[in-house]
Amino acid sequence: MAQLDQATVKVLIVGGGGREHALAWRLRHESPNTQLFAAPGNPGIAEIATCIPVSATSVDALVAAAKRDQVDWTLVGPEAALEVGIADAFRAEGLAIFGPTRAAAMLETSKAFAKSVMASAGVPTANAAICSNVVEAETAIRQMGAPVVVKASGLAAGKGVIICHSVDEALAAARAMLEANVFGTAGATVLIEEFMEGEELSVFLLTDGRRVVPLPAAQDHKRLLDGDRGPNTGGMGAYSPVSVVERSPGLIGEIIERIALPTLHEMRLRDTPFTGVLYVGLMLTTNGPKVVEFNCRFGDPETQAVLPALADDAGMAELMFAIARGDQLPTGVDLAPTRCAVTTVLAATGYPERPRGGDLIDIPAIPSDVLVFHAGTRRADDGSLVTSGGRVLAVTGLGDSIDAAQQRSQSFAAAISFADKQFRSDIAWRELSRGARAS
Repeated sequence: MAQLDQATVKVLIVGGGGREHALAWRLRHESPNTQLFAAPGNPGIAEIATCIPVSATSVDALVAAAKRDQVDWTLVGPEAALEVGIADAFRAEGLAIFGPTRAAAMLETSKAFAKSVMASAGVPTANAAICSNVVEAETAIRQMGAPVVVKASGLAAGKGVIICHSVDEALAAARAMLEANVFGTAGATVLIEEFMEGEELSVFLLTDGRRVVPLPAAQDHKRLLDGDRGPNTGGMGAYSPVSVVERSPGLIGEIIERIALPTLHEMRLRDTPFTGVLYVGLMLTTNGPKVVEFNCRFGDPETQAVLPALADDAGMAELMFAIARGDQLPTGVDLAPTRCAVTTVLAATGYPERPRGGDLIDIPAIPSDVLVFHAGTRRADDGSLVTSGGRVLAVTGLGDSIDAAQQRSQSFAAAISFADKQFRSDIAWRELSRGARAS
């Protein structure tokens, strides 16, 4: 793989959340001389990058910024930017970019499309009915019974999936999406999907469209409250690595051979080759791993746990740069974890329905075994740091074990102050309950 003097590399990171802060941290951590730009960035990213006041979906302005600052490649964080075709626009201008085209990103932006791809590729996943009106949805729900999952087909900020434990609950969820438009156009089509039993797993795969390089697996926690209770959210925490993977040496290989490679092959057959990072959300069932969903970008908050778990010199930045410029990935690359990471998300009061902004944030001195990634923060007129989104900060603790990493994450999460903050105290509970000490 071609190498470039890292002192000369300029990278534009598109986005301004916790995921993008973690990506910026990773690039700077591996290559301290890399010059980073972020659009729009956030106060945490601003400490290591030059922030540009351009939104992640302002494609023309982002193309202009990349040309003006002569960036070597661009790394796309949020799915919304991919949905509006940022990768297509950059490539049309001869600009290297890490992320799939708008058509390929439909693996995430349309769950109905993803189901079609999986069916054609023979990828194991839950049975589902695709419905565009209430009558179709009600018929599917009554045929499938409960428990059942109702999903908005489009992007719904990680909140468009409702696990329903009764037929009536499922009917109400379908009507809310299809008639009340609770998720807008994202819910114009819904999937009524069988409920799968098992343990969830998140796997990121860097891909050039044919080859893949896996990152350490992670588990996230979607529910707002301890014990996996309360409303669904974009994610309240995550940890990596996961001992069920560490103890099953063939599992990642099975995921690659049965899921990733057939999906990539089918995408090529459809003339929509997928490059970038393929996020595979899985359920580990008694019949093997099955796909819950695909994402076409790094997950949030899993990224804030996975990237710190990697070796300091993992070389992830060069792999992403290779994909961005259209090179083939090398074989035999190992991005295995070298330490444990547990990430606790601090959320604003009112999240996820109506998060309050403007609350003053106080972050004490950060110890060496903790990382704090900004998500929903901004600088007030007087320079103080205040809340500006639902998920405000992600606190990642590092250690030789999940137990140690979790304690550090929780301790520092408690030490950060802003009014009425919300955070879970049981991130990685499943790992701890089985006595795992992955390292």
